[in-house]
Amino acid sequence: MSAHQTSTMEKEVATLEKGALCCSWNYCGQRLAVGFVDGSVSIHDNLDSASSCSSKWKAHASSINNIVWLPPEFGDAIACISADGSMSLWEEVEDDTQPLKWKMCKLFESSNVTVLDLQFGVYSTSLKMVVAYSDGHVKVYELLDPLELNKWQLQAEFQNVIDSVLRFGKPSCAKASIAWNPRRGESQQSSFVLGFNSDLPQFNSSKIWEFEEDHQRWLPVAELALPGDKGDRVHAVAWAPNIGRPYEVIAVATCKGIAIWHVGLNPESDGRLSTEKVALLSGHDGEVWQLEWDVSGLTLASTGADGMVRLWQSNVNGVWHEEAALECNGMQQ
Repeated sequence: MSAHQTSTMEKEVATLEKGALCCSWNYCGQRLAVGFVDGSVSIHDNLDSASSCSSKWKAHASSINNIVWLPPEFGDAIACISADGSMSLWEEVEDDTQPLKWKMCKLFESSNVTVLDLQFGVYSTSLKMVVAYSDGHVKVYELLDPLELNKWQLQAEFQNVIDSVLRFGKPSCAKASIAWNPRRGESQQSSFVLGFNSDLPQFNSSKIWEFEEDHQRWLPVAELALPGDKGDRVHAVAWAPNIGRPYEVIAVATCKGIAIWHVGLNPESDGRLSTEKVALLSGHDGEVWQLEWDVSGLTLASTGADGMVRLWQSNVNGVWHEEAALECNGMQQ
């Protein structure tokens, strides 16, 4: 498929009711979760069928801004972020006398700040959840027993700044984007990348945070921004799966475009990871909303305010280019 060519192989898999604000695809179960402006959530199965909605319920009093599926090994469960500042965890359960239904496992309430994004990371001993808030704070929760989705422990709380000694004041953040390192293994340290869209430049630049087992703390090990870009507001981040590269690949979208970064696997003498900005992709007319890698980590998909889905790849010489562009009529944030 050439650039700017709409695929003729596309087909509609589900028709969403009026008021849908967000959706999340479960790749393992081939299911779709949809959040609505009235605070309700619907689950869609058998997507080839016209009546694909299998469940719908009221999850929050305010609109659902985002939905995230838990990793499949932890069952059929979702996290919902509400406009009222709270987030909730829901699990699909089976009752002896009733069909499958969804029940709330945990409600995280906050009266002063709003949840902007959350993502899950699976490691050898636990499930971790990192949550970014509108005041620039980050909280990391840990779940030790996968059968007890209501028993999350707060592992750490910090701000997305390199120098934790300085106090920059309280930022006002409009958006945050988180991506866990998708690599797993007994020797693999927990790590994620996080960027903010805030009014204080120190919080914005995407930083890689890694868990130090010896001192049981999270440390910033890399900053994905050149000196002149550190204050740029971050719209989206995505960490590519690694299928054998001697470095990691991370995409970061700002007002300047989509930057592709190579990150070293092993820390240098100062404990930091080496970084190299290898490409800056431009093509979207307006803000980039979301970035997603394919399972091979070779193709990057981006969506934006121009109503386009763009696919990016690098050639054998490492030069990145736009492989295709799909127009999504009626697309809105």
